[in-house]
Amino acid sequence: MQVQLDAYLDHLRLERQVSPHTLDGYRRDLRKLLTFVEAEGLSDWGGLDSRRLRALIAQLHRAGASSRSLARLLSACRGFYLYLIREGHCSQDPAHGLSPPKAQKALPKVLDVDRSMQLLDGAVEDDFLALRDQALLELFYSSGLRLSELVGLDLADVDLAQGLVQVRGKGNKERVLPIGSKARDALETWLKVRPQAAPRDDALFIGQRGLRLTPRAVQLRVREAGVRELGQHLHPHMLRHSFASHMLSASGDLRAVQELLGHADIATTQIYTHLDFGQLAEVYDKAHPRAKRKASR
Repeated sequence: MQVQLDAYLDHLRLERQVSPHTLDGYRRDLRKLLTFVEAEGLSDWGGLDSRRLRALIAQLHRAGASSRSLARLLSACRGFYLYLIREGHCSQDPAHGLSPPKAQKALPKVLDVDRSMQLLDGAVEDDFLALRDQALLELFYSSGLRLSELVGLDLADVDLAQGLVQVRGKGNKERVLPIGSKARDALETWLKVRPQAAPRDDALFIGQRGLRLTPRAVQLRVREAGVRELGQHLHPHMLRHSFASHMLSASGDLRAVQELLGHADIATTQIYTHLDFGQLAEVYDKAHPRAKRKASR
């Protein structure tokens, strides 16, 4: 079995000419496979079946292997068995139909409420850039906008008297969102100084040359604000995540937050927002008619 494994690695290096890094990964994964096969008391590669390979994947997963590394091992196994079958050493691929455990989706990074207030409540200089940046930061957090939605806004999309903004989201789907009082104040102040740049289009947010801000320009300004006010990396989507998390935490209304974020599927909202079990239990206790336990004696 070791001889056949070495022959396959030579095949990858000489005939397939894979990179040294890729070859190293194949070698590590297939050595794990060989160790397992030998521990199972098998005398040839043909003795490895899907049941045993699934047991190996489960064993590695329990030991802390990531979904990504297990997917790579299965891929290496499939390539190896394709070679063995072609060379007449085996008749079937034990990895056929197997897939690694699904990766747990990482929770989005958010600012807590205090950090959000620290970002937005700092002193704002009375100049064009500072007032514009304050307005866009407030609007990001107030309405949970995507970066593309914010840079796409025109003056006509904002109704400060009613406290509403009309947004064009993914797939050109439109939705109307409320604007909080702090964001309204910041926008009113920004609109007073906006003419200083001699605007060349109707974009709500423009640069000093009068042109619509690009997504990259907004990312840089948000990052600078994060370093200046919080001493950390900050990106526009973190403000959207924070908006969603704080709204859901305070209201417990997942459906309403889905509408505000413009998600077609409520499952996406569940990924973008996160509550600890205590918060979920509190919402459940308040909402479910038979949730409240009887008072203890």
